[in-house]
Amino acid sequence: MTHSVAEVVVGGAVLAAALAFGAYTVQSTGFALGSQGYELSASFRSVEGISVGTDVRLAGVKVGTVTGIELNPESYRADTTVVIDDHVLVPHLSVIAIASEGLLGGNFVEISPGGGLDNYQPGDEILDTQGSVSLLTMLMRYIGGEGDQQ
Repeated sequence: MTHSVAEVVVGGAVLAAALAFGAYTVQSTGFALGSQGYELSASFRSVEGISVGTDVRLAGVKVGTVTGIELNPESYRADTTVVIDDHVLVPHLSVIAIASEGLLGGNFVEISPGGGLDNYQPGDEILDTQGSVSLLTMLMRYIGGEGDQQ
């Protein structure tokens, strides 16, 4: 079995491209083998537009990921679990909200830091939440005139 130099070079280039693509995928998704973090939970009225894997951001910077969403059968709220990077400390009294990147953009989870003196510990629950707002519902309220009432 003979191999030409061109076949070996092309095979090496394809292998290098595959490895580079794999490294980029691991880096961009935050799925690193040594990645560490701590879990926090929050209960939302609506989590429309987010799913497991959605970014958690603080000041616009990705600091974590949504790792679990399930319906609480007693409260009918969406119990959500997020993993925050170990090097990021979230102060007590922080607000966690579902935000939109724009009219056509996707949704993400935004943490607005609170003024608490202590920080949340692994397993704590952030109580101050703001669920997603449906653009269609807002438009219907505006068209229906409900926005003018005081």
